[in-house]
Amino acid sequence: MLKTFANTFKIPELRKRILLTLGLVFICRMLSMIPTPGVDWQTLSKALDAIREQSAGGGVMDFFNLFSGGALGQCAVGFLSIWPYISAQIIIQLLTAVIPQLERLSREGESGRMKLAEYTRYLTIGICVFQSFGITTLLQNPTSMGLGNITIVTTPGPWFVIMTVICMTSASLFVMWLADQITQRGIGNGGSLIIMINITSRLPAACLEAWQRYFGVEGMEATHSPVELMILLAFGFAVTMGTVMITQGLRKVPIHSTRRSVGGGNTYGMQQTYMPLRVNYTGVMPIIFAGPLITFPAMLLSRIPVEAKNPVLGWLRWLGNELVDFTSPLHLTLYSILIMFFCFFWVATQFNAVRISENLKRDGSYVPGVRPGRATAEYLDALMTRVTLIGGIGLLIIALLPQVLRGFMKLPWEMASFFGGTSLLIIVGVALDTLRQMESHLLMRNYDGFLRHGQLRSRR
Repeated sequence: MLKTFANTFKIPELRKRILLTLGLVFICRMLSMIPTPGVDWQTLSKALDAIREQSAGGGVMDFFNLFSGGALGQCAVGFLSIWPYISAQIIIQLLTAVIPQLERLSREGESGRMKLAEYTRYLTIGICVFQSFGITTLLQNPTSMGLGNITIVTTPGPWFVIMTVICMTSASLFVMWLADQITQRGIGNGGSLIIMINITSRLPAACLEAWQRYFGVEGMEATHSPVELMILLAFGFAVTMGTVMITQGLRKVPIHSTRRSVGGGNTYGMQQTYMPLRVNYTGVMPIIFAGPLITFPAMLLSRIPVEAKNPVLGWLRWLGNELVDFTSPLHLTLYSILIMFFCFFWVATQFNAVRISENLKRDGSYVPGVRPGRATAEYLDALMTRVTLIGGIGLLIIALLPQVLRGFMKLPWEMASFFGGTSLLIIVGVALDTLRQMESHLLMRNYDGFLRHGQLRSRR
């Protein structure tokens, strides 16, 4: 393996792509460390630490801090990072399945894709402005975030709002441009790679917390046995293996092609191939959708003042407090239901069995034992439903592991988040995609790949 990584720097083009990727990722990380002008980030960081100590389930703040690469604690100009662009891509992708005009654009080849990319960038600007405006409102009203009566913004007012919106929007659009440059001129998918780097940047903090927990530091004794750490490492290795299996798992549908004649009397056909149906067809989308649907309403409900004597408001406040706690039975139950729902919802909107059957029929291909046309569409739809059920259960187990570990073993959130959930799925998926691209460059130049037997398979 080490020899293979050394070989990657022997290929000039691949070496250039890797170095360019590392340089652009470094710029993205710098943006997440530059505090927003006019914000007392030290006061904000101390207030967030106080909330983190009182939180029973990791807390929403820890969740945001993990995926922003620590930018929340400093209220960095790059706090939004690549997420508005990712959100815009998801929205456009969903709208393409329900709006005929967008669907026609997606079928028009390169020109249609360029038009959809233009719409995505415009939508990204709107999302950036909306989110950054919301952040400025919260910063000027820290009590709305539960931070108490503290002063975070040194000079509040409209000029601070305008300046912060411009800074955060510009930084997010700059990160979007850097992600496109990584995709085109670097190695791997730029947006996914930036998200993965943001997540893994919290790994040193998680390792430090683990050392304090199991071995102690100066002035603090260890609170748990190192045997528990060994068990956790073995468990984490098993979970990572399972995540790789879920990510790479395929259901192969055999496809036969009939013999067809072409110009000059040549014939081709009678080919036997297969259609790959991914077990985890939805990726991390169900987790990304389910989290905010619980988190944001819960935050609003939990802010209902205790002084409210109305029993309905009291019940709503209790509901909000239960949902904010990532380890409560109510949160876990609702979270599980939403993940399974979005697994089937995403497949229903993105997997078009009728179009696939029409394309197979037009190309003279068929599934053995199934009539072409409608019967093929029904067969593929039923098969994909069963595959989605298996993939959804696996995804649900991976998604719930951090909350379960946090609830039963009282693990710090930054430690528990690396044992499953969105962070582990993103790290595994992006790492496999990046290694696959690097391996293709190596094999083209007659170097050994990362695996001695076989090759890395694409998740697509």
